Amino acid sequence: MASGFSLKDQLFNREKVRYLAGLFSAAEAGFDAEAFEAQVMAELPALELKQRIALIAQVLADHLPAALPDAAPVLLQALPPPLDPGKTDDDFGDFIFAPLGEYVAARGLEAHRDLSLDLLEEITQRFSMEWAIRPFLNRWPDEVLARMQDWAGHSSYHVRRLVSEGTRPRLPWGESVGLALDAPLPLLDRLHGDGARFVTRSVANHLNDIAKKDPDLVMDRLQHWHQAGQQQRKELDWMTAHALRGLVKAGHPRAMAMLGYDPDLALDARIRVPETVRIGGALDLSCRLDGAEGAPVLVDYILHFQRPAGKTSAKVFKLKQAKISGGTLELGKKHKLKGDATTFKLVPGPHRVELMVNGKVRAEAAFELLPEG
Repeated sequence: MASGFSLKDQLFNREKVRYLAGLFSAAEAGFDAEAFEAQVMAELPALELKQRIALIAQVLADHLPAALPDAAPVLLQALPPPLDPGKTDDDFGDFIFAPLGEYVAARGLEAHRDLSLDLLEEITQRFSMEWAIRPFLNRWPDEVLARMQDWAGHSSYHVRRLVSEGTRPRLPWGESVGLALDAPLPLLDRLHGDGARFVTRSVANHLNDIAKKDPDLVMDRLQHWHQAGQQQRKELDWMTAHALRGLVKAGHPRAMAMLGYDPDLALDARIRVPETVRIGGALDLSCRLDGAEGAPVLVDYILHFQRPAGKTSAKVFKLKQAKISGGTLELGKKHKLKGDATTFKLVPGPHRVELMVNGKVRAEAAFELLPEG
């Protein structure tokens, strides 16, 4: 697909819709593939991503038996083989199957809960049903969590990942769920020892979500997992760093200490930047740390940007994870200040940069951002 196409056009285009129609027509002789394609494509181009998923699910319902128990055998027969069980990561499957989850939720949420969960268990082995499971968690929390206890031991790592990803407190694009933050933790206790990075990354992302509201709940759980010894140390160390990344950006002292960085490390820190920088250029940042030989340091810098109406906003950027060697560590970075960014517009005026070491601001400097030209 050409790079000029939007994400929604890459995920849902005529070829993808035709492919899905072909699967269903092969599964059920009475399924009119041409009519399905024509009905979808009449509206698809004008819609946004989630609207496209809903549209395809709605049209699918028009072409399948009205009752989910009657449609389920056709849906199952239409599914391609499961994703490669030999892989352990980055195998998301084909986005065109996302509407199947929407269809199941629309047809089965109230009257056919158990059948719907059976179907989602199968579909998620072709594309993750992390969005589709959330209405069921809200409607039937106890029953779905009980099913997830079985799924946590499933032979397919895609089903195991659904347990963690589907219950995340802040799932991107996903419906919010009314679960207490600690409700899925017994499931994560099982999943954190998984051998598939696809699963353990989801567990770490889940913890990162929780940490935004209850940091100690996350760190207590990670500490418990380290003591339990159910996961390889290297993988659990990676999960810990990934789960605490939001807290690290915020300079949380306990999170820093858990990762081996002393927030109260004795050191002298200096940072230097030019007096002026133009939009479209680069901020030439250099710093020097003087401290104990071999001391681990996690170095970030915080840019305080001018915003319209005299306001400011701060963004944290990674600089270096290192150890002080010979009593001194010198670092540098050229930070590009793009004037044509679509997500964050630069505003000329006084700006400030802070140097954060092991979660604490140790030095700062100011510069004037000049207009482009």
